[in-house]
Amino acid sequence: MGALKRCAAAAAVIALQSMCVPAQAATAPTNASASDAALVSQIASRLARANGVRSHFTQTQTLAAMKAPLVSTGSLLFYRERGVIWQVETPYRKTWIMRDDGITVIDAAGQRTRGGGAQGARGAAEIAKMMRAMLGGDLSGLYSQFDVEARGTPAQWQMRLVPRQPQIAQALRGIEMEGGDFLHSLRITLANGDVTQYEFSGSAQVSVLAPADEKLFGTP
Repeated sequence: MGALKRCAAAAAVIALQSMCVPAQAATAPTNASASDAALVSQIASRLARANGVRSHFTQTQTLAAMKAPLVSTGSLLFYRERGVIWQVETPYRKTWIMRDDGITVIDAAGQRTRGGGAQGARGAAEIAKMMRAMLGGDLSGLYSQFDVEARGTPAQWQMRLVPRQPQIAQALRGIEMEGGDFLHSLRITLANGDVTQYEFSGSAQVSVLAPADEKLFGTP
């Protein structure tokens, strides 16, 4: 299953219980100061400017069961209307195409398979929605399930999310994000102490998909 699967499990917890709530949840953030809420709103607006974003990433997992961190690198394409293309380039080659209807996996030989069964497909769809929401600046679901702390400015910000709900806290200790016009880093700490750190670099807006991207996404 590998490192990405473990991270996807953590993302599924967040997706299923926090990101898929009505947008109205952001209108009355009782668990954040007025200044934090104002900054989060500005951050969301800034992230939402881009219809698409392409970035390079480095993923580092520090696991209690492993002596050394697990490191992988690759590229990420977010496109609001289509989904997310996550391509791992080292230490192996594999591509995940995340759409609302599930995940398609492409191996190093170019073989396509649909990820998981019915339950797995539902989880994959929620992961895709969460990633598209976060990368697209839709942070409306945060306040219903997380205590939110934000500092800095819209051009250089940090955000910390701590679960308010016991169901989430059983699996997740917290999330830390940093960014500006784009998301720069994302740190996920699970309840057992395992940490997944993402560093994003070379981020650029994408207004039109390249033919290769269209082919990977397939039929809308």
